[in-house]
Amino acid sequence: MSRFSKIRFVSSDTPDAVVSAKRLIEIYGQATAEDANVVVALGGDGFMLQTIHENFASGLPIYGMNKGTIGFLMNGYDESGLIDRLEEAHSTVINPLKMTAKDAAGHSYTSLAINEVSLLRQRYQAAKLNISIDGHLRMDGLVCDGVLVSTPAGSTAYNFSAHGPILPIDAQLMALTPVSPFRPRRWRGALLPQRVQVLIEVMEPEKRPVNAVADHFEVKSVLTVHVEQDITHEATLLFDPHHTWNERILAEQFSH
Repeated sequence: MSRFSKIRFVSSDTPDAVVSAKRLIEIYGQATAEDANVVVALGGDGFMLQTIHENFASGLPIYGMNKGTIGFLMNGYDESGLIDRLEEAHSTVINPLKMTAKDAAGHSYTSLAINEVSLLRQRYQAAKLNISIDGHLRMDGLVCDGVLVSTPAGSTAYNFSAHGPILPIDAQLMALTPVSPFRPRRWRGALLPQRVQVLIEVMEPEKRPVNAVADHFEVKSVLTVHVEQDITHEATLLFDPHHTWNERILAEQFSH
């Protein structure tokens, strides 16, 4: 019997994804959350991130099939031969970032991020930030629209749009990337070892309020944001052998 014989299908709420999920369930059946040995997610990258967050506790591998717009985290959609595709798929294990944010009211919030933790100015005033790495102040008074800490998994997303580097999925690095830096104007960010701890302090928070976001979880008017890799959580993603995550990252770097 295949190690992936009990499939749990989940889908985004778009009509195409819902119809496709129903069709696949008719062909392969639908395992319960308790009995499943793999999750197949139908949707786009946003839904894939949601599925990863929801399955940290289960430890089930996740195979995405693209029924969204971009689908960088997804495999192509095909109803036939799914069991064989799952057996032949390459696995990639990822750890999220843990964000601990303290807001102006003194409340503390913790959330996980697969892609990135980002800080963004709340109003027309540019943000002013201090950045410390492992307790050592490295950037004093960065004036910018924001800054983000990205995992290799998220390096092709918002990080890349902000002119940050693309990281191979197995790189033991995080990308620290400014968003529209004004002072120092020429600073383009830094590559950090994955195990460091990053502390970002918001200067002049009443004049220059800043929001923090871990994937889809947002905290408004933050004073400090602490970011570190969370090795207590991991997710296993499955990719077709001809289109692995490292292959996608290489292709992205040479795309026009």
